[in-house]
Amino acid sequence: MEYLEFELPIKELEEQLEKCQLIGEESDVDVTETCKQIEKKLEQTRKDIYKNLTAWQRVQLSRHPNRPYTLDYIKAICGDTFLELHGDRNVKDDKAMIGGLGKIGDQSYMFIGQQKGYNTKTRQYRNFGMANPEGYRKALRLMKSAEKFGIPVVCFIDTPGAYPGIEAEERGQGEAIARNILEMTRLKVPIICVIIGEGASGGALGIGVGDKVLMLENTWYSVISPESCSSILWRSWEYKEQAAEALKLTASDMKKLKLIDEIVREPAGGAHAQREKTFEIVKNKISKNYEQLKKLSPKDLVTARMDKYAQMGVYNG
Repeated sequence: MEYLEFELPIKELEEQLEKCQLIGEESDVDVTETCKQIEKKLEQTRKDIYKNLTAWQRVQLSRHPNRPYTLDYIKAICGDTFLELHGDRNVKDDKAMIGGLGKIGDQSYMFIGQQKGYNTKTRQYRNFGMANPEGYRKALRLMKSAEKFGIPVVCFIDTPGAYPGIEAEERGQGEAIARNILEMTRLKVPIICVIIGEGASGGALGIGVGDKVLMLENTWYSVISPESCSSILWRSWEYKEQAAEALKLTASDMKKLKLIDEIVREPAGGAHAQREKTFEIVKNKISKNYEQLKKLSPKDLVTARMDKYAQMGVYNG
């Protein structure tokens, strides 16, 4: 397990607990009481640290190397029922955007999401979770297939942004994202979006229009990353913490501004510390929200979605 700077007190206590248990195993000394005290202190320290996180610390957690990615969620939620579908039928198969059919219980879903890599090789293969235009076109193709067969769509958002390279612009990055936003507003099946990591810029919006938008507690959703904002306003990355606060990008900020529907609480220590528990929580949230949405007719679904997004940003001075 890797630890962030503010998680170091947790690391120290975990190491102490490990040593204590080792002493108990290797000698006849009864260390039960000492271990219990360390466990108690560890639990309290974890609570104190995660209760008072700053916006920048939440950004760091969203990028934690041990944090689960889209395929981790899909495999845990669907098991062997997941069938990945490839290609946009136009250019190629974008490895940064994955999608396919899977089941939760007896209900089929079309899962779509950005996928990051775990090491240097897979990060390059997945283009660091930054999709090209063909990735968004693949996502739209899968959504249209889901609509044709009456299958609800689940989108997992985790991207530092859409790929900003010349070739992406040449193939129409802006048009691909805009097209997705347009088509998603009028898709006749339920759409549930879950922000599981970074939700940056148009790259996130390209699969982010939904009837229900859920956000895990230690994630962020914004038009720009704190580092980029800092470099534009202050000509330096040093002010990224101030930028993170000013951008109002945390789940609680988003909920307050009515830009998302629900905050999904993470287990103690964050999603990376208790992955299995996080998968179970997200799985239950998807099923619960679908149960509500399936009661609506396609016409009511689209009307409610359109109304929801039309009300965003309305200011009564």
